Amino acid sequence: MKYASIGPIAIHLPERIETNEQLQAEFPQWDMKLIASKTGIEQRHVAAEGECASDLGVKAALRLFEEHSIDPQSIDFLLFCTQTPDYPLPTTACLMQDRLGLPTKCGALDFNLGCSGFIYGLALADGLIRSGVARRVLFITAETYSKYIAPDDRSIRTIFGDGAAATLIEASDKQELFGFQFGTDGSGADTLLVGEGGARPTEDAIQPRHRKRWSSRLYMDGPSLISFTVGAVPQLVENILAAAAMEREQLDLYLFHQATRKMLEQLQERLGLDEKRMPIELSKYGNTVSATIPILIHDLRKQGRLAPRRKHVMVGFGVGWSWGGCIWQDPYGSRW
Repeated sequence: MKYASIGPIAIHLPERIETNEQLQAEFPQWDMKLIASKTGIEQRHVAAEGECASDLGVKAALRLFEEHSIDPQSIDFLLFCTQTPDYPLPTTACLMQDRLGLPTKCGALDFNLGCSGFIYGLALADGLIRSGVARRVLFITAETYSKYIAPDDRSIRTIFGDGAAATLIEASDKQELFGFQFGTDGSGADTLLVGEGGARPTEDAIQPRHRKRWSSRLYMDGPSLISFTVGAVPQLVENILAAAAMEREQLDLYLFHQATRKMLEQLQERLGLDEKRMPIELSKYGNTVSATIPILIHDLRKQGRLAPRRKHVMVGFGVGWSWGGCIWQDPYGSRW
């Protein structure tokens, strides 16, 4: 049996950069120093008006192919995770297959998951490879949440950034991903949502948990999300370790979804970790939703902070509510 191996990762970010200083000049009443101390975010990349998630994802994939001499014809399956697809239909992954020059025998699908999406995609790719359906999976995560955010929305414009990551997942003789565990609690759907644009009429849509204070299509109840995360993630880590028959002492890094500094620091405290073991790398990107974990891995590799053959835990959590995680034994470290 073959297993999934996380290979090289390439990222693409929109050209436009929106800094806290620019927001402060635009909205003098906003206390950007206080906001930055809570979010840990200094700037975000914002997609242009006609730039969609597929555009970012295609550019990330083309960079991956070029930088690592990957033949597009060698890809057996394309997975695309996004909550900002180009269209309700057709499937955006089908359009990307054509734009990237992938073979017509290649499978391609979208799946709509946010902050837990990278973990779900790894599990899907692992299943495709274990079953023999695919040997090379191109996994793209891309988001343009800015399309849902009003310019004057202080609560979320300061947090979410646009971006994409393209990850090559290949067949390996050695198992590198262990102990997948997932969780779902749809009762939290009213804490982070866009209640319009789907087939359900707006008047029948899920309503925000509390009063909607901003005109953005995207609504977020930050305190409820923090409460959910701090409650669910520590238990998830214990479940992952039990499924992988491992102890905490065997783990090197905790690679968590980069939500906000405040949320990650609360998780650090609950898990008894310092920042060296739970890297926080979102100051230049903001919360890029499904792309945060691969962007984090990409940056840690460039910084030489991933040692080969160490075991790390990866965890995604958020919108849905949805959460998931696994152990990753990286054979390459910062080689990529």
